[in-house]
Amino acid sequence: MNTKLFASGLFAGLVAGLIAVLLQGLLMENLILEAEEYEQGLKTHFAGITADGSDAHDHASHDHGDAATASGDATSGDAAHQAENGNFSRFTLAFASDFVVFVAWGLILAAGFALAERFGKPITLSAAFMWGVAGFAAVHVLPGIGLAPELPGTPAAELALRQSWWVGTVLASIAGLALIGYSGGNPVMIALGAAVLVIPHLIGAPVLDEFAGVAPPELSGEYVARSYAVGFAAWTALGLAAGYFWTRQPDVA
Repeated sequence: MNTKLFASGLFAGLVAGLIAVLLQGLLMENLILEAEEYEQGLKTHFAGITADGSDAHDHASHDHGDAATASGDATSGDAAHQAENGNFSRFTLAFASDFVVFVAWGLILAAGFALAERFGKPITLSAAFMWGVAGFAAVHVLPGIGLAPELPGTPAAELALRQSWWVGTVLASIAGLALIGYSGGNPVMIALGAAVLVIPHLIGAPVLDEFAGVAPPELSGEYVARSYAVGFAAWTALGLAAGYFWTRQPDVA
């Protein structure tokens, strides 16, 4: 493998992975944990609200709250400790996977740089930034039209079907954006690229017949918005970092 390609993709992936890890921990981890509380029944959407708007749970808690507290304190400490350890292990694994994923995307991006330059399209820092934006569109925005990011506990269609549609949409999006981006203004190339972008959405993503879920829609909406914000930041960082390392290394095989 070309040393320039490998080094650019590796270092850019590590930079983007670090940014993704930090932003996910800051912006998304709390939403995931809250959604899991709804999934486990610890919280219920619209629960305990009476017709007059008062909190029914508060009224009932005066009658038996002390007894519940006395029995619950004996086990709550151990349960909380186990949950904390489980969450730490799970998110540690998720953060490690971010680095692996973005290093892989970084290598793919650098391979794209090499291919573009072979066809006489030099890679500059501004061009690399646009590659990052295109990557964000291909991996997040366009597949998200059919399959938006989902919180834990959200019912969805069969996993294998969703994965197949997502992979096909990402590949079609990459091909379509490449045809448009390097069309040179050729209307036939632009039309072909647009057609490739649309095909997965004409087929349609596998979805359920009805919407359902235990988490409030406001929480889901916030999760989607933050997912896209993190994805945009990570992908633009990936493009800029890959372009930076690419343009500062000699062509050594």
